[in-house]
Amino acid sequence: MLTFKFKTFNELELNELYDLLQLRSEVFVVEQNCVYQDIDGKDQKAYHILGYKNNTLVAYTRLFKPGDYFTEASIGRVVVSKRERMHKYGYDIMNASIEFIRDHLNAKLIKLSAQTYLKRFYNNLGFKENGAEYLEDDIPHIAMLREFND
Repeated sequence: MLTFKFKTFNELELNELYDLLQLRSEVFVVEQNCVYQDIDGKDQKAYHILGYKNNTLVAYTRLFKPGDYFTEASIGRVVVSKRERMHKYGYDIMNASIEFIRDHLNAKLIKLSAQTYLKRFYNNLGFKENGAEYLEDDIPHIAMLREFND
């Protein structure tokens, strides 16, 4: 079971910032062998959702309110440590992120840019493909949307 912290950029402690950047780099740069600019100047506008297991950061997302990244609210940088993926923590961090957007950002629509191989994962969370596949940092992606019906 994960415990979650929900923070703005200015609320992050130095060690939390270091840990989330390290996790993102570990997965998106090293594991996926993708040289890209992860530190993109957008973290300052984002909400950061940190998922901890035994006081160790193992899952993370960053969220944006509508208009700060896309027109819609959005979820990005979805990451789970490779050694913890067998526990399905991706669903836990995504559900916490979806609930945060619904309850605190009062958004009715969420957009994300999904790596294409993860379409089914996002479908299981209520997201639907929107448009054609495209390359982002030489990795196939697809835009996906989830609408709240309440």
